[in-house]
Amino acid sequence: MPDLRDGESAEIRGSARLPHVIKNVGGVHSCSCPAWRNQSLPIEQRTCKHLRQYRGAAVEAARVGGSLPSSSAPMPKPDIKAPAVLLAETWDGEQDVSGWWLSEKLDGVRAVWTGRQFLSRQGNVFHAPTWFTADLPEFPLDGELWLARRAFQRTVSIVRRHDQPSDWQKIRYVVFDAPAEHAPFERRLQTCREHFEKCPALYVDVLEQAVCRGRDHLDRELDRIEGLGGEGIMLRRPESAYEAGRSSSLLKVKRFFDAEVLVVAHEPGKGRHRGRLGALICELPGGVRFAVGSGLTDAERERPPAIGSIITFRYQELTERGLPRFPTYLRNRSDALA
Repeated sequence: MPDLRDGESAEIRGSARLPHVIKNVGGVHSCSCPAWRNQSLPIEQRTCKHLRQYRGAAVEAARVGGSLPSSSAPMPKPDIKAPAVLLAETWDGEQDVSGWWLSEKLDGVRAVWTGRQFLSRQGNVFHAPTWFTADLPEFPLDGELWLARRAFQRTVSIVRRHDQPSDWQKIRYVVFDAPAEHAPFERRLQTCREHFEKCPALYVDVLEQAVCRGRDHLDRELDRIEGLGGEGIMLRRPESAYEAGRSSSLLKVKRFFDAEVLVVAHEPGKGRHRGRLGALICELPGGVRFAVGSGLTDAERERPPAIGSIITFRYQELTERGLPRFPTYLRNRSDALA
C-alpha cells in the first residue's frame, strides 16, 4: 500500500460505524480515532493501530521512536540533563538599546549542539541524520533549527521525528552563540564565525548581527522583518556573558496585534477549570476557527461572552494556515457596544 504524501488522506475501516480518516499534514500523521486524539503526547509523536495498519508497524515505530505503550504509563525517557540555556526577557519599549547587538528572532526550534547531539531546552534529543551533523564541531553551540519564516509547525514536524526523514535537508542550523566559551558575547560569536570559515558546514549558518543605532533604527528593522514574515527582533547587550536562565542582557522585541472575532462555541474547562469555560471557540470572517483560552479571568470563565458575541483578542501573527498565534482574550466587544 503506498504511503500518504504530504496533504493526502485515506479512510480506514475499524469497529466504528464510520471509517476513520488518517492524514499527513506537513509530516504530522494523524487519525480521527479516539485512541489517537486522547493521547497525552505532542501530535507529531502520536500513533495508533490504524496508522500502523496503513503505513506498517515498523515505519510508524521509526517515525515516533517506538510503538505505543501497552498501558497508560508514560514511556521512560533517557536520563539526559537539560542544557542550561540563556533565555530572553521582553523589551519594555522604553529602555535605550542603542549600541546593543540586533538580530532577527527566528521562528524555529531552539537547539543546543552538545558536541555530540542536538538537545531541546527540556533535554529532549533531536534525532538529526548523521549527514546533517557531520560537519558540526566538538564544542557546544546554541542556535535554532530553522526552515523558513512562518514555518514553525512544519519545522517541528520534521525535527521531532525519530526516523530522520529526508526533509532534514530543508533545515538550517542557525548558530548564535558558543555557551561553553567563557568570554564576552562578541568573542563567543567570533569563535563561531572563525570555526565555520575554517571548517564550512553544509547545513549551518551563523546568525547576522548588527549594532542598533537607536529607537528609529529598531522600528525600521522591525518593520522590515515583519514585512518579510519574520517574528521579531532579539537584542543582546554588548560584552554580555552567557548565563543560564532569563537575563536582562537578552531582550526579545515583538509586536502584538488586536482584532475582533465572533464567538461560535464554548469549550468546557478541564482541571481547575472543570465545570466552567475552558476556551472560547471563535471564527474569523473567512470561516477559520480557533480557540481563545488565555487572558480570561475566573469571573469571565464563570459567565463567559455569549455565543454570537464579538470579542477583542490579541495575537502575535498569523500562521501559514491563517490561525492567530498565541491568541489572548482582551474584552467583550459586544458589551462595549451595548
